[in-house]
Amino acid sequence: MRVFLLSQLLLCLIFGVRGNCQVTETNVIDTVPLEITTSKTTHIIFPFGIKTVDRGSRDILAQKATGVENILQVKAAKADFDTTNLTVITADGRLFSFLVRYASQPLSLNIQVKSSLTDLATFPDNHPNEAQIAESAQRAQNSSAQNISLKDKSSQAKLSLSSIFVDDDLLLYKIELSNNSLLKYTIENFKFFIRDKKNAKRTAIQETEVKPLHILGDTSVVAAQSSHSFVFALPKMTIPDKKYLAVQVQERNGGRHLQLKVRNLHLLKAIPIHQ
Repeated sequence: MRVFLLSQLLLCLIFGVRGNCQVTETNVIDTVPLEITTSKTTHIIFPFGIKTVDRGSRDILAQKATGVENILQVKAAKADFDTTNLTVITADGRLFSFLVRYASQPLSLNIQVKSSLTDLATFPDNHPNEAQIAESAQRAQNSSAQNISLKDKSSQAKLSLSSIFVDDDLLLYKIELSNNSLLKYTIENFKFFIRDKKNAKRTAIQETEVKPLHILGDTSVVAAQSSHSFVFALPKMTIPDKKYLAVQVQERNGGRHLQLKVRNLHLLKAIPIHQ
């Protein structure tokens, strides 16, 4: 940084004698050294999902790991390639820069990177920042406010919605799944649908699935005689009078399927997350 500022001052002295000279402070992003080879795959684990990947050369191969959003698999396309670079932008608005060189035996094949302190990328409005969503979800989880009381029970399992929070274009649903039985509750899936309140006979059920933007909590299993709390972040919405939002959880290899019906009047009670 000092060298950069001194060079700018020198240029000012040389070329800026007749006019005003303005020095602009610039942050330089550190480049992380990365070794890759042809016979082994290097995994880079990022704190948030990967948005874009730019390879400085076709001599390196890069792809997201199947089934996940935050792990990049990198490999050399040929041996002894010239040193090049790799740039990755993640969903929390961070930019990561790597200086890539060939090594027959890389020092590490699994690398976990951490976010820098400053947002460096700005996404369009239809691409929300995952770090901000995660922060809002954590706020909802830590809040003791309760403004909704919806419950469903089946064979000593209970699903309840206690709070709905709003954060700009997000609605955050604080949900608890309780298991009072001696059998663990293995979760098959948690899903959200917009459904019609009534449907005519012999007519297919009209429903639209709403995908969560973020899930806080372990949605795999609830142990026997325990409970687990979740926060689901969904896009902000209102629901027509003839429809409702179905919150559905299904038990794997079991029959304790639970459902909550969230109506528009419940959404209108949403609490600002930053109050």
